[in-house]
Order: sequence, then C-alpha cells, then structure tokens
Amino acid sequence: MELSIVFYIAIVLLIGLVFGQLATLIKLPSVTGYLVGGLIVGPSLLGVLSPEIIDSLDIVEEVALAFIAFTVGLSFKRSYFKRVGFGPVIIALFESAGAVLIVTAGLLLIGVDLAFAIMLGAIAAATDPASTIMVIREYKAKGPLTETLLSVVALDDAMALILFGFASAIARTIVQTQGELSLLASVLSPFIDIFLAVLIGGVLGFLMKWPLKYFQTSSNRLVVLITFVFLASGISVYFGVSELLTIMIMGAVLTNISLVATKMSDLSDRITTPIYVMFFVVSGAGLDISVIPTVGFVGLVYIVLRVAGKITGAYFGASIAHTPKTVSRYLGLTLIPQAGVAIGLTAIAESIVPMYATQIKVVVLCSTLIYALVGPLTTTIALSKAGEISKG
Repeated sequence: MELSIVFYIAIVLLIGLVFGQLATLIKLPSVTGYLVGGLIVGPSLLGVLSPEIIDSLDIVEEVALAFIAFTVGLSFKRSYFKRVGFGPVIIALFESAGAVLIVTAGLLLIGVDLAFAIMLGAIAAATDPASTIMVIREYKAKGPLTETLLSVVALDDAMALILFGFASAIARTIVQTQGELSLLASVLSPFIDIFLAVLIGGVLGFLMKWPLKYFQTSSNRLVVLITFVFLASGISVYFGVSELLTIMIMGAVLTNISLVATKMSDLSDRITTPIYVMFFVVSGAGLDISVIPTVGFVGLVYIVLRVAGKITGAYFGASIAHTPKTVSRYLGLTLIPQAGVAIGLTAIAESIVPMYATQIKVVVLCSTLIYALVGPLTTTIALSKAGEISKG
C-alpha cells in the first residue's frame, strides 16, 4: 500500500519546522534550514522524498512564486517613493544590474552558452533582505548606511523581477527561435512579451479593485486574492509571458489604486508561510549533489562575480545618488545574502532553459548556502566599519 501525497506534505512541513528552528538557533536565516533539511531527506542523501514525490509537489513551487511576486508588487507604492526619493531606486537599479552584467559577461568569457549565462546572470540580481534586516535589528544599527540599506533591500526584489523578466524573454527567444525568426522579430520578441506582461498585470490589478470593494470580510477578500493571483498566473502562462512580472505588476497597480491593498499583504501572509516552507524544503530536496563537481568552476565564477557586481554597482549607484562616502564604500558588502526570490527565479529558469536546469539549480542552491553563512558576517563588518554599530 502506497502512502498518500498528503503524508509527504506533512513530512515536508515537519522538516521545515525543525530545521528552520535549528537554523534560527545558530543565527542563520530560516531559509537556510529549510534548504538543508530538504537536502538531507531528498534523494541525494536519506531518500525519504523520492524524485517522483518531488515532481508531484510542483504545484507548490508555482503557487509560492506567484505569491512572492504579488507581495513584491504591493511594495511599489507612490507614497513610498515620495518619502524616500529616487536615490534608493537608482542604487537598487545599479547594484542589481551590476550583478547581472558582470556575472553574464564572466560566464560568457569562460565559454558558457549564451542562454545559460543570461539566465544565471539574471538570477544574480536577487538579494535576500531577511539576513540583512536580522543583523540590523540584532545590533540596533543606525546611520546613513543603515537607512539607505533598508530602502534598497525593499526595492531589490522588484528590480530583480523586472530584470529577470527582460532576461527570461531574451533567453526564451534564443532557445525557441533557433534561427527560425528574422533578426528584427528576435529583437522585438522580448519587448513584446514584457509589454504583454505589463498589460495583463495592469488590467487585472485595476479589475481586482472592484470585488475587494464589495466583498469586505477577510474570508471573502482572501478568496478574491487567491482568485486573481491564480488568474494572473494562468493567463500569463497561456500567452507565454513572464508569470512573475505579470503578477508583480498586478500587485503594483492594486496598491496604488486601492485603500485595502495593505490588508491584502496581511491576508497573503496568513496562507503563504506553510507554502513557502514547503517550497524551500522541496527545492533543497531536489538538489542533486552528485553533479556539484561538474559545475564547480561555473559555480565559483558565479559566487565571486555576483559579489563583485553587487559591490561595483552599489558603489556607482550610491555615488550618482550623492550619498555619504560610507554608503558608497560599504553598501555592496551588505547585499551579499541571496535566498527566497533567487530560488524562485531558479524554478522559472528551469522551464525556460530545461537543458541547463540541473546546473542552474545546483549553482544557485549551493551559492545560497554559502551566502547565508558569509552574508551576515560581511553585513556586520560593513556596518561596523561605517560606525553604525554601537561599541557596547
């Protein structure tokens, strides 16, 4: 008699709870614990979760990514930009783009395929704010660097999704056309995909306002939220455009035209925690450690160049935004951690360049674990060098 998939869902959640708490106890992000726990029970080690079970939980991945994108979109409020100005926007754009360009260029120089380099380079843009915020709270850091950092990490995921939307459209065109389209069509195709994603997301964000106006109980609004997030995901898949970009735009439009948008974020948090736990545990379980030696050099290049891109991009962005010298000098060191959104983008990249799916997952998940260990330390050093951590 075979065990039900519901049984394995319970196992995944239990593993997430235990290892997430263990990671917290040793001052690491919970996400690190989820990934390690998944790796331990996955096919590479204990084999509690078989490849077939992992494949059957694919829907968790799709749902988790959809809600991540929607939550990021809700942070794009006009009032926020009026309050902080466009300095953090400029810095976030430069540090994200710097990581994308330097990683992509470096991978191409070592002979990696163009589509592979573009997708891995795009994933390099994402930064995990959880580790950074944890350090700030732990040491009660205050000052120009801390204030700028909090604003930049709030925008970073949105920048990563936008850049990934462009990159995925270009990579999809490279993989699918294979010389079948004209040069003009190949150039225009990514922009058409992005335009459609913005159009679909914008229309759905506008339409979502009306049922939220008439259904005012939390339970009904939760149904509306799930309906529209799934609707945006399904429509974007049907038209072959970026799901993440479409859903993010929907959230961005809603948050600027509806007074109840902030409540949507709270409702989303109520249901997404177990989904995120399952997503990261399953992602860790899907890591095939036997292929690590085959992508070792590519992984090393990715890890080193992403850090170089973040530091370089943050320096130029902060200089252009005329921030204090401590910001331009040390901000890049605080942007090293990478977790949730990067792993989500990895899942999308696997469907765009399936021939490189295993390599991308191994590189990103291994680098995520390394960044989770190194990131809090470099953030602490940077804040200390900037004089924003109390000696006591």
